[in-house]
Amino acid sequence: MDKFDCIIVGAGPAGVAAAITLIRKGLTVAIFERGEYPGSKNVFGGVLYSTVLNKLTPEFWKDAPVERHITKRRYSILSKNSEMAVEFDFEDFNQPPFNNSFTILRAKFDRWFAQRAEDSGAVIFTETVVDDFIYDSGKVAGVRARREGGDVYADVVICAEGANSLLTEKAGLKKKPLFHQMITAVKEVVSLPREVIEDRFILSNDEGVALEFFGEAVKGMIGSGFIYTNKDSLSVGVGCPIDVMKENSMKPNDLLESFKSHPVVKKLLRGGKTEELSAKMIPELGYKSLPKLIADGLLIVGDAAGFVNPSLYREGTNMAMYSGIMAAETILEAKEKGDFSEKSLQGYVKRLKNSFVMKDLERYGDVPEKLSEMPQLFKEYPDAILKMVQGYFTISDLSKDEMHRQAWNGFKDEVSLWKFLWDMYKARKAIL
Repeated sequence: MDKFDCIIVGAGPAGVAAAITLIRKGLTVAIFERGEYPGSKNVFGGVLYSTVLNKLTPEFWKDAPVERHITKRRYSILSKNSEMAVEFDFEDFNQPPFNNSFTILRAKFDRWFAQRAEDSGAVIFTETVVDDFIYDSGKVAGVRARREGGDVYADVVICAEGANSLLTEKAGLKKKPLFHQMITAVKEVVSLPREVIEDRFILSNDEGVALEFFGEAVKGMIGSGFIYTNKDSLSVGVGCPIDVMKENSMKPNDLLESFKSHPVVKKLLRGGKTEELSAKMIPELGYKSLPKLIADGLLIVGDAAGFVNPSLYREGTNMAMYSGIMAAETILEAKEKGDFSEKSLQGYVKRLKNSFVMKDLERYGDVPEKLSEMPQLFKEYPDAILKMVQGYFTISDLSKDEMHRQAWNGFKDEVSLWKFLWDMYKARKAIL
């Protein structure tokens, strides 16, 4: 009978961070990954937030396959054929640790990260689906894997299987997410020569930019489009809640094609070649809908636990890795006591509650719900604002006062000014 100190389901950032932490303290660890290799099935927009990783592996960027460090951010609202944007460019972010923000391609990065765990002694089983947990007197005592000799045992199991965590649902720790609690995102990697990217986006060396688009970028629906610069490619995609897609009879691939064909976006992608297409679900469960995080012999981490900040910060990797490390530290304490009961694993929940993970989720966890109550933020207001701004800058034989008056009156005719100001106030409180 195979027996490990800990089994981890999923070789993403959360699971691997947990594995490395445990192995460094001498525990035996097995990781089960359903992909051909770690990262082969993992997808995200493109920014790795790395404060936690840099503590786990100092100056990791010197060895890891990162693409570019983010020095610029740009937020745009689009109408049918226009754009209004705000951009931030910080030279301080051009110095180590580069504001802990890097574009990566998960197929490369996750493979590298998992190799660090494997080099330290973790056993990684790839192309292996875990169908269920094994129970012994009500305690999770291992996993039932879809392979020869598939029953593998451990003192404790970490579930890090990602957003679509069927195991946590089977274990009764999480309800099946509702459609408005899950984002469907689709992404392309578009290749362009490095010099073209740097010239087009005004970058030098390994500088990068993250662009996010709202409004007509996703047909005025709740959601956004994005472009992230890699060394010699762009990560391009869109994401919207599943219920919004269904209500608008919109297919993700069609939405992506519409985004790419917008005049503003089309210019940024010109000459590029699509190299790959992928899709992902992103959990936005809300703070009050987070699953139960522990049971006898079991801890839930990363996307499986719903640890994603849905605000403008879009932070997930930091939360994932931190939850993995906190789970590992709790297991180390439990190992000393020889007790892996739910009560003994409470330290995991306490650690998270005292960390940025739960504090940020409590602060921003209900952003999707609040925004869903204000659909005008994504269609009505962007169109009206861009029309007004266009009026302000249109050159004609009218006086500037008359042009401005017409533009302002046109805006007030389309939206309620007081409702607009109140919605802007609520939106600012929700997402910033």
